[in-house]
Amino acid sequence: MNTHSPHPAGLRIAVITDAWCPQVNGVVTTLSRVGQCLTDRGDTVRFITPDEFQTIPCPGYREIRLAIRPYTRLARKLESFAPDAIHIATEGPLGWAARRFCLRRGLPFTTAYHTQFPQYLRLRAPVPLSLTFAVLRRFHNASARTLVATTSLREALAKRGFRNLSLWSRGVDSTLFRPYGKSALELIGPIFLFVGRVAVEKNIEVFLALDLPGTKVVVGDGPHRAELEARYPETLFLGYRAGEELARMMASADVFVFPSRTDTFGLTMLEAMACGVPVAAHPVPGPRDVVQDGVTGALDEDLQQACLRALAIGPHAPRAYARSRNWEACAETLRESLVLTHNRSTTRRLPLRRASVVPMEV
Repeated sequence: MNTHSPHPAGLRIAVITDAWCPQVNGVVTTLSRVGQCLTDRGDTVRFITPDEFQTIPCPGYREIRLAIRPYTRLARKLESFAPDAIHIATEGPLGWAARRFCLRRGLPFTTAYHTQFPQYLRLRAPVPLSLTFAVLRRFHNASARTLVATTSLREALAKRGFRNLSLWSRGVDSTLFRPYGKSALELIGPIFLFVGRVAVEKNIEVFLALDLPGTKVVVGDGPHRAELEARYPETLFLGYRAGEELARMMASADVFVFPSRTDTFGLTMLEAMACGVPVAAHPVPGPRDVVQDGVTGALDEDLQQACLRALAIGPHAPRAYARSRNWEACAETLRESLVLTHNRSTTRRLPLRRASVVPMEV
């Protein structure tokens, strides 16, 4: 890790997130891996997550739990921990409560834009994108810095009025995700694989409807699985997999298919490439920032053509690209982006009570 960080050693870092285990998604993977890297380098990382609060299931996603009226308990946890830096990872109930806490006390904080909520919500309800973006803009523009995964996303959010945007890319464990051979999925080839949440925003049906040779495989679960499994019986649905079992399945594929048009990054693309598997995707933000067309995968508005072109790409270039991305560098970028809640050269610590002058929430 970079030893020339702008911050002193041994930081106490509070990370507030509405997304946490047992959820399986890019946010949880990123935070857990980065948290471990920061701990290994000597920082103390305190995750504040929904499992510490009374919760209700998120409509449409029962596996996602939302904290109920979390402010008072969250404030006590932050006061007790007395962090040197506060990072708010999500825009759910815990995220809004942490934002309120910081603004009431005049404390700087950082946020991250992990998920395209406006597009996700629009797929489920007739809510104007402008309205949802206005809510998210209010949330993030109160922070000292908003971290985004790709250049494309930074440009898109800047056009919508988001301020203080900073790049924070992702990593991959190229020791776990590596070429294992093709024995984990003994199916008629070529094998076209999707891994991720089986939900409408992932655009999986576009992949399933393609006329492709060989076998289509879906690894993952979600609210759309039962419907898609019934409509596409020729596709093999394997449910959730994790760890080495998942990595071996990825390595057994010939092409990793990423049909989503709304992901901010697409961590599974890096994992597939680390296994030596090329990616087929649309040329949209996320894939466009991760996949080198014709080198590590194929990008095409016609996803079928992308899949067929990707078949001709060997394993070496995807693997080499993924190995250049690691979680240690990802963690260091986050650490360098943090803003201290106080001057470590003084004795001032996190205020334990509401400040006498309350800054306006913007």
